[in-house]
Amino acid sequence: MSQENLIEEIELAEKEGKTELDLSGKQLSTLPPEIGKLAQLKKLILGKYKYNKKGNIIGTIGKNLSELPIEIGLLSHLEECQIVGNQLSSLPSEIGSLKNLQSLNISRNKLSSLPGEIGCLTNLQFLDVGDNQLSSLPSEIGSLKNLQSLNISRNKLSSLPGEIGCLTNLQFLDVGDNQLSSLPSEIGSLKNLQSLNISRNKLSSLPGEIGCLTNLQFLDVGDNQLSSLPSEIGSLKNLQSLNISRNKLSSLPGEIGCLTNLQFLDVGDNQLSSLPSEIGSLKNLQSLDISCNQLSSLPAEIGCLTNLETLHLWENQLSSLPSEIGCLTNLQSFDISCNQLSSLPAEIGSLTNLETLHLWENQQEL
Repeated sequence: MSQENLIEEIELAEKEGKTELDLSGKQLSTLPPEIGKLAQLKKLILGKYKYNKKGNIIGTIGKNLSELPIEIGLLSHLEECQIVGNQLSSLPSEIGSLKNLQSLNISRNKLSSLPGEIGCLTNLQFLDVGDNQLSSLPSEIGSLKNLQSLNISRNKLSSLPGEIGCLTNLQFLDVGDNQLSSLPSEIGSLKNLQSLNISRNKLSSLPGEIGCLTNLQFLDVGDNQLSSLPSEIGSLKNLQSLNISRNKLSSLPGEIGCLTNLQFLDVGDNQLSSLPSEIGSLKNLQSLDISCNQLSSLPAEIGCLTNLETLHLWENQLSSLPSEIGCLTNLQSFDISCNQLSSLPAEIGSLTNLETLHLWENQQEL
C-alpha cells in the first residue's frame, strides 16, 4: 500500500470514528505520523499471527514495519496493540503515553531493548515481547502492577531484574529459550503465578524461593543444567505438570512426593540411578516419563500410582520389574524398551487396559 493510500485510509477511519484499525498485510514499511489523529482508536493491528483451521500458528501477517512514529503516543484511548512479525529494532519512548493500553504484542521483531517508559503502562495486563533480541529488561518492568501475562521467551536474556518480583498479579510467565544462568530470589514474590516456563536456559540451580509459588500449576524447567532440585519444590501443592527433563539430575528429593496434585511428570534424559520411595505418593499421576536415565531398579511404591495411564522407562538399566507393576490397572501405554530385562513379572497380565507395550532391545526375546 502506498503512503498516499495509507493516509487516505487513516483519514477515513478518523472521519468514521473507527475504534479498530487493522493494517496488517498492507506491506507497511513506515507508519505515517497521521496515525496520531486517531485518538478514538482502541485497537490497532500492524502485524498479527496467521492460524490454520486447527488454530495453530503457521506464520505472521505483516513483516516490513521498521519503526513507529512518535505520534503513536497520541493514541490515548488505545487498549490493544499488535505489531507481530515486523522489523522493529526499537520502540519510541512515547509508547509510555498509552496509559489505557491493556494488551501489547510486539513478538517476532528485532528489538534489542525496551524503553524505560514501558513502566508507565500501568494498566497493561498482557505483554508479549517473545522472539526478539533482548539482552536485558529495564528495571521499570516492575511498575506493571496489573500485568497478568508476560512472554519474554526466545530472546538473549542472561538475567532477570529483581524488580520482576513486583509483578504480584502475574499468572503466566514464559522466559524459555534464553541464556539465564540463575533466577533472582524475588521470583518467590509472584504468589499468583500459575504457569512458569524457564526451559531451554543455562540454569544450574533453582532458588529455594521457588517453593513460595504455591498457586503454580505448570512448571517447565526442562533442558537446563540442573544437578539437583531444592527440597522446597515439595511446597508446590497445586502443581499439576512438572517437566524437569534434559538436565543433569542424579537424584530426586523425597519432597517430590508432596506434589499430590501432580498429573504429568517428565524426568527423562537425566542421570537418575534410583527413584525415591516417596514417588508412590503421587496418587493423581497420569503420565510418568523416566526414560534415558540410569535406573537399575524401580521402588515397589511404583505400584501405588493407580491412576497412571502412560509409563515410559525406555533406555535405562533395568534387569527386572517389581511385581507391584501389576497394580497399575489404568496403564494404557508402557514402554520398557532398551533395558536389560530377561523376563516380565506375571502380574503384568493384570494390566487389562494396556493398549501399547514396547519391549524391543532387551536382553532376550520376552
